[in-house]
Amino acid sequence: MITPGLDQELQQLQGVYQLITEFLVTYSFQLVGALLIFLLGLWVASKASRLVAKQFEKHNIDITLSNFVSNLIRILIIIMVGIIALGKIGISVTPMVAAIGAASLGAGLALQGMLANYAAGVTIIVTRPFVVGNTIEIKGESGVVKRIHLGMTILSNEEGEQISIPNKHIVGEILHNSFSNKLVETQFNLSYNTDPERAISVITELLSNNPYVYQETMPNIGINGFNAIGIEMGVRYWVPTQSYFQHKYKVNLALYNALKQAGIEIACPIREIHLQDK
Repeated sequence: MITPGLDQELQQLQGVYQLITEFLVTYSFQLVGALLIFLLGLWVASKASRLVAKQFEKHNIDITLSNFVSNLIRILIIIMVGIIALGKIGISVTPMVAAIGAASLGAGLALQGMLANYAAGVTIIVTRPFVVGNTIEIKGESGVVKRIHLGMTILSNEEGEQISIPNKHIVGEILHNSFSNKLVETQFNLSYNTDPERAISVITELLSNNPYVYQETMPNIGINGFNAIGIEMGVRYWVPTQSYFQHKYKVNLALYNALKQAGIEIACPIREIHLQDK
């Protein structure tokens, strides 16, 4: 004997089953068509994304810009195909668009800082003031650019530290980009008894044949000034950023040895004391 409660539940299940069956019978072709359209759209989006990435790679365009554009194209194609597939089964996307717009407004107000970083990231990717592998300095932080994300830029310095800079702190600021090398500036004093032209010749020869010095940019060597200690010499040259301090220290040692072997005296502070007899 079936109880009234169980009978009611069976009727409800039968009603649900009948509803599902009618829906499948009525919309089966639309569902299959929508699914095929969506799968085809995914395939087209993937192909288009790879095609754009290959074209960017073929023309040696920055990998960050390539990834951004190819992913943007893939997302846009998927969104358009999704709208077409929903329309195929009779679902109107207008209310959904309105709801998404309202939600986006509220989310935008709550996530202003994050959105500012994303907007700055797009600006960096499009305008390309620097690319991966460049050496930049921003707000006192310097290093080699390892990755450029929409929200932040990742640097790495010689100590192996990873520096994450939010993109909104890069756009609109004074940015130093020395590409893959960094400038070394050295000053030291020579005795006033030294011939500065001979010292410049010795230093020029050393830097021109030193494997640690970047040779594409000519070093600058000259008299930087005069002081109570002696003739102040200035030396400027470039070394790879990844090994800045290592190469700088090795070049400084080579400079010292070359000047010493040439008999050129490096001045040191001297204080004269006069004693008077009373």
